[in-house]
Amino acid sequence: MERHPLGDAGPLVTRLGLGLAALGRPGYITLGHAGDLDAEYDPAAMEARAHAVCDAAWAAGVRYFDAARSYGRAEEFLGGWLRARRLDPAAVTVGSKWGYTYTAGWRTDAPAHEVKEHSLPVLRRQWAESQASLGPYLRLYQIHSATIESGVLDSPEVLGELARLRAGGLAIGLSVSGPRQPEVIRRALAVRVDGARLFDAVQATWNLLEPSAGPALAEAHAAGLGVIVKEALANGRLAGRNNDPAFAPSRAALAAQAARLGCALDALAIAAALAQPWAGVVLSGAAPVEHLPATAAGLAVAWDAQAAAALAPLAEAPEAYWQTRAALPWN
Repeated sequence: MERHPLGDAGPLVTRLGLGLAALGRPGYITLGHAGDLDAEYDPAAMEARAHAVCDAAWAAGVRYFDAARSYGRAEEFLGGWLRARRLDPAAVTVGSKWGYTYTAGWRTDAPAHEVKEHSLPVLRRQWAESQASLGPYLRLYQIHSATIESGVLDSPEVLGELARLRAGGLAIGLSVSGPRQPEVIRRALAVRVDGARLFDAVQATWNLLEPSAGPALAEAHAAGLGVIVKEALANGRLAGRNNDPAFAPSRAALAAQAARLGCALDALAIAAALAQPWAGVVLSGAAPVEHLPATAAGLAVAWDAQAAAALAPLAEAPEAYWQTRAALPWN
């Protein structure tokens, strides 16, 4: 995969990236996550698995890797892999996020897996922690799930600190989640510090079931921000493993287009995201090594207008989509 700037002048990235949300901690909400890890939660075993997936991603041409402070030991695992492979920091771009603290204690049945706080002390603490794990590889630092309610986009202290980091050469971004994604993206586009735009990138959920952020992401792209797409497989709901009877009609529509285009369901969902003209990076959330080539195959799918029209009816109301997502079990 060729590398290109993320946005107008951001760090170099590839069209497909690897997200480590499912690799750095025992519990996650992706369908079948426990099976992906073979219920093997020993930290050393999980680190070895994360390194194997990173190796497969690198071999496939992936040069963008995405982590977060709340992804358990994801930053530690990723940093260890980068150093063990002796990769040149100029050859790879790493993005991470601050604002959530991991609280699950390496359990899948924890009452709370992460706690959100978008304060200046948390930013300073987590920036130091991210730097310690990722060092010179860390090129993009993002507010994790910025919302209107958290007030982070109206905090002069936090915005000023992010502007200071940006002045030092770090790209600054935000990720968004929930039914108000478009509103948060547009609010972020208006953020200025000392007259200069603060954000270089935005990471948002976009998939065939939840495409509502698309117009706002197009605006962000037009304004010069890089766009990173997360959850293109809808936490496994768009993958071949989703056997929920209630999803059967949608699965049949997906299968028909996958058969016509000669690909698997995973690759079809990735191709749909890659086809969006504003998408700079689409993240694979592969946990087992074998899922990486399945999602990377989306790069070769000839997504077309027929597929887009046939699958547009799959879109759910944003409120319904996010309620379903919130009900997915940690496993």
